[in-house]
Amino acid sequence: MAEIYNHYVLNGTATFEEQELSVSDYEKRISNIIKFNLPIIIAENSEAQILGFAYASLYNPRTAYRFTVEDSIYVHYQHSRKGIGRKLLSEIIRLCRESGFKQMMAVIGDSNNKGSINLHKSMGFKEVGIAREVGYKFETWLDVFYMQRTL
Repeated sequence: MAEIYNHYVLNGTATFEEQELSVSDYEKRISNIIKFNLPIIIAENSEAQILGFAYASLYNPRTAYRFTVEDSIYVHYQHSRKGIGRKLLSEIIRLCRESGFKQMMAVIGDSNNKGSINLHKSMGFKEVGIAREVGYKFETWLDVFYMQRTL
């Protein structure tokens, strides 16, 4: 999972992180998701190679936001555009709905990330706003595109 994520750290703007995460760092991130009993799923092939993963995290730690989650989806770059992201997002939506969450937010790095924006749109997410030039990566100012879906 860290390897998949780090590809986007080093080569893309889906995440605004600029330094690779160690496996230990990523394990800490995942353990925090598990600590809050939030779903995390992995797509793998018949050889048990991880093709992608998705999880829900707390949208905001304040208790008033306790029924709202944020989704994250990362697909191995060699397996993008094969429907893996759609299957992962569909399952995360289902699991969050069954767990009693009411809203899901998509906080999409880079308003030019058309793949992620279109995927979320196709799954019922609506645009709720764009924060302009709030990130700076690869010597470029980047927007954050916010989308929301009622569960």
